[in-house]
Amino acid sequence: MRTKVVIIGSGPSGLLLGQILTRAGVSNVIIDRVGKEYILGRVRAGVLEEGLVKLLENAGVADRLHKEGLPHDGFSLAFDGRDHRIDLFDLTGGQRVMVYGQTEVTHDLMDARERDGSLTIYDAENVQPHDFSGKKSYVTYQKDGVTHRIDCDFIAGCDGFHGVSRKAVPQGAIREYERVYPFGWLGILAEVPPVNHELIYANHPRGFALCSMRSNTRSRYYVQCPLDDKIEDWSDDRFWDEIRRRLPAHHAEAMKTAPSFEKSIAPLRSFVAEPMRFGSLFLAGDAAHIVPPTGAKGLNLAASDVHYLSQGLIEYYNEGSQAGLDAYSGRALDRVWKAVRFSWWMTTMMHRFPDTGDFGQKIQEAELDYLVHSRAAATSLAENYVGLPY
Repeated sequence: MRTKVVIIGSGPSGLLLGQILTRAGVSNVIIDRVGKEYILGRVRAGVLEEGLVKLLENAGVADRLHKEGLPHDGFSLAFDGRDHRIDLFDLTGGQRVMVYGQTEVTHDLMDARERDGSLTIYDAENVQPHDFSGKKSYVTYQKDGVTHRIDCDFIAGCDGFHGVSRKAVPQGAIREYERVYPFGWLGILAEVPPVNHELIYANHPRGFALCSMRSNTRSRYYVQCPLDDKIEDWSDDRFWDEIRRRLPAHHAEAMKTAPSFEKSIAPLRSFVAEPMRFGSLFLAGDAAHIVPPTGAKGLNLAASDVHYLSQGLIEYYNEGSQAGLDAYSGRALDRVWKAVRFSWWMTTMMHRFPDTGDFGQKIQEAELDYLVHSRAAATSLAENYVGLPY
């Protein structure tokens, strides 16, 4: 088999890249080591920047998003028992974010790919990119005990932090930067109306908390917890009691509870791999970078990578120019590092670290107080939260 671009990974970044390329007439095949049901079963974030919304619109997959998504013009910062709203729409001159689950984005992209008749190969074993330093790249995989080969011009590694694409790069050709945070997020999903119509980010001496939602009837809540905590240590009753303690009283009293139907603990890290291109192999999304979810940047960074990479590939096939592909890594990383900085800043401001102590807590509260009373400081936060321009 031969195609122009092989995309390794059928998460939202791989699917979005495939959809954009298909609509531009650039043939592509997506290949993944797991099945469709497994991918759709993963619970992920759901705050979309306007840049991602526009990409989905241009890709022809935004109808359900606009019907079911929840536009948010702001969010709340809660600390010292108080609640302060950050007015994104006012501070950024009319920008907002959209709350729409990553699983739903993935579903919409999968449906569009199936309608277009584009090929996705699921449950592929031993996926491996080859010869991407030369001009005859190909990808091999095994399916039902048979080894297959797909020849291509380019390979897009959209297969996540643990995928094969970055691991295939020769040692010494890539530099990795990493910060592992000494805590995790315990998250639950429950069929209850959100405690607030917008997200609440809470700083509390007991630890960080986040109140989010997937719809007007389904809530997604998080509390900071030690890395060595186990799911079985956290009953639903314990979770509801703990998150109420970390919220201002009026939110705690208004919170509705119900049995959770999903519960997990996620570690937090910042990670960047440089560069993001190796010959005809390009890394995108979590394959190249990870951010803590505090700033809601993971999915959105993957989207900006796809924007830059799809532009370069379409330019190459339409105009015969390598300029966009040659600029890809630098353009993507410039935006990546700004988002990494923002996510790190939000994380350090909102969480209790082992060495925070009473002094550190007062410093955090002073920074938050300055932030909510300074329009200049709040504007910087808002500009980064809604997403820096591509």
